Amino acid sequence: MTPVFIADALDPAKQIHCDVLIDTGAAGLVLPKARNDRLGALPVVRTVELETADQRVVPGEVCGPVKIQIEGFDVIFNEVIFMEMHPQDGGYEPLLGYLILGQSRAAVDMVGHRLVPVKHVDLKISSRMRAPS
Repeated sequence: MTPVFIADALDPAKQIHCDVLIDTGAAGLVLPKARNDRLGALPVVRTVELETADQRVVPGEVCGPVKIQIEGFDVIFNEVIFMEMHPQDGGYEPLLGYLILGQSRAAVDMVGHRLVPVKHVDLKISSRMRAPS
């Protein structure tokens, strides 16, 4: 779990501070639909089908743009996915996936169970994409 700040990129007064579960099997930032009103009237960019860890397929709404900051890491601008979640033990379990981690220059230290800074943004280019010499 790690603290994250999320705000409407066009209306920064609309914001959420929450703890999210790091899930390197997830792609983006997934929040409970019950919380989308705290970010204001974010436009729905598209609807998607999400596959859960137990292979269920559920609908989600991709909304944005939002400002995202994992505590101690770079601020980024991206989208958030809202989906129906059922509270467990009185709370929700938002997910933070590999796309947001990579853009924020954060990596998972599997031994220390923490996030660590990434020094360089990965910019390796496939040989097919290189300009001819």
